[in-house]
Amino acid sequence: MSNSSVQFASGEFVPLEMHKVRVVQKLNLLPVEERVKSIEGAGCNTFLLQNKDVFLDMLTDSGTNAMSDQQVAAMSVADDAYAGSASYEKLYNTIVDILGTEYFLPVHQGRAAEHIISQAFVTKDGVVPMNFHFTTTKAHIEYAGGSIDELFTDEALKIKSNHPFKGNMDIDKLKAKIATVGKENVPYVRMEAGTNLIGGQPFSIANMREVREVCDTNDLLIVLDISLIAENIYFIKTREEEFKDADIKTIIRAMCDLADVIYFSGRKVSCTRGGGIATKSKEHYLRMRDMVPLFEGFLTYGGMSVREIEAMAVGLQEILDMNMISQSPQFIKYLVDDLDAAGIPVVTPAGGLGAHLDAKQFLPHVPQLEYSAGALAVALYIISGIRGMERGTISMDRDADGNDVASEVELLRLAMPRRVFTLSQVKYVADRVKWLYKNRDLVGGLEFYDEPKVLRFFVGRLKPNSDWTEKLVAKFREDFPEGL
Repeated sequence: MSNSSVQFASGEFVPLEMHKVRVVQKLNLLPVEERVKSIEGAGCNTFLLQNKDVFLDMLTDSGTNAMSDQQVAAMSVADDAYAGSASYEKLYNTIVDILGTEYFLPVHQGRAAEHIISQAFVTKDGVVPMNFHFTTTKAHIEYAGGSIDELFTDEALKIKSNHPFKGNMDIDKLKAKIATVGKENVPYVRMEAGTNLIGGQPFSIANMREVREVCDTNDLLIVLDISLIAENIYFIKTREEEFKDADIKTIIRAMCDLADVIYFSGRKVSCTRGGGIATKSKEHYLRMRDMVPLFEGFLTYGGMSVREIEAMAVGLQEILDMNMISQSPQFIKYLVDDLDAAGIPVVTPAGGLGAHLDAKQFLPHVPQLEYSAGALAVALYIISGIRGMERGTISMDRDADGNDVASEVELLRLAMPRRVFTLSQVKYVADRVKWLYKNRDLVGGLEFYDEPKVLRFFVGRLKPNSDWTEKLVAKFREDFPEGL
């Protein structure tokens, strides 16, 4: 069990960093007037901010987790052979050992795995049931001619909840969907560990076993996204009674043994760039294999550098360390509990990706179609230098008629990359969010002036629909004369 949360003499439980910092990166906190120029110059899109203008980067945990000293050391012994690399053998053996699969295909990142899986299995007009979608997953399935259907439980979208597994799939909905569309029109059923878009919420192994039973009855595949498996494992161990005394590898195997195809983003699960697809089935492997040289690279590197491959092998071994996988969830819980106690609308229970502010309740006066979560991201950056990520209506695409599609949840995600932030920085986040909540009536909406048709949240540009940013800066200057 982890010892990374200890009780202080005051009675408070505080998450401890079970690592020491030996390499540092300088941060910069701009004055508020410069911050507002930066965000407006970035089209009110936090993705387009320059990192030099960001104080705390909570945009994502993808590619921003801190690597360990052992990972950095491993990169120095990489075997850079194009084919037959010893570095690949290390990674392959690690995959077999931890995931229990026989076949492995390396790719350059998670969405590359989604592309290959979708091209290999998704049929025209096929429907992929899932516990919740991820933006790039949905886009790749639709690009292949299919569609997705989210079969989440009633608890999934409740902002304030104590349900331990809000990422579970609704089994009755799954049975009904298969019966309605016909099993021949279901390419596979997808499960996502640590459902990203609803607050990093986990599913239970008990639920996945039920999904497996339905799929076996209908001769369907399960595709499992394990990009956030480390955090999902932490919650299984701490919330699912059957596994409270199980070691981490046992939990991983219990999850992976229930899946037919497994894929991941190394940027998340192993703190490295890259990704991969794993399976026990030679048939499934061969169905995907030829697309790796075509789209990614040779089968022993898949678009990754061998340095990343070496680091990935070590990073995957490190998810077997409870202190490592507990650090981020415990820091997130610390922040979520603090905000929740202050009456701020934040997704509970705390998930494994970051703290998620509910923009609908935070900014009830800003309509969803004026992009309230995006506006909240802009406002928070202006008053703090914190870069969060909109996970709401901007992250949706318009329908076939060009109409905006309101997201089921309207969230501002404050990601908590592993081993990156200190507790004082987390306290700063809480302080600035609390100040913004008190002054939330100053925040207005946004409107697009440059809108891509697909995945618009990445590069789309917006502007305030009034002078609300000026009013927010004036109030901040009044309360914080130094402007920081």
